[in-house]
Amino acid sequence: MNSAPSRVPDLSDRPHRLVIEREMRADPHALYRAWTDRFDLWFAAPGSVTMTPRVNMPFFFETEYAPEPGTPPTRHPHYGRFLRLETDRLVELTWVTGRGGTAGAETVVTVELAPHGSGTRLRLTHAGFYDDMARAATEAAWRDLVLPHQDQILAGPAADTH
Repeated sequence: MNSAPSRVPDLSDRPHRLVIEREMRADPHALYRAWTDRFDLWFAAPGSVTMTPRVNMPFFFETEYAPEPGTPPTRHPHYGRFLRLETDRLVELTWVTGRGGTAGAETVVTVELAPHGSGTRLRLTHAGFYDDMARAATEAAWRDLVLPHQDQILAGPAADTH
């Protein structure tokens, strides 16, 4: 399961990156599963996920976002492949989205998980953006929307994390 990826993206001409650290209430096992086989629990549109958590395996999912209450949601496809997997410790994957995200660039998301009290210290690095504007927008989304939502869903009383 932890074999080397066939090709690692060349990010040398896309130097913009972000790092976010956050204390999460869920344990490392629940977070690892969320990033490898439970994307539809906290991030992806239900029924859109095609994912096998193995190095070199490609995946696909969509997110849906309604910018204003009552407006129809827009669909945002996400593609990638797993680069490194260390059970309950590390998930590294490529991340490709369209306009408003990575603009088609194959970026790299690294999620490091470390036990912290009854929860986890999560460190997310997202590297390979074409420009600082895309990096800043993505940083705000991870920091202010996505990771808080993941924390709420996984730590909630109805979350099936084991």
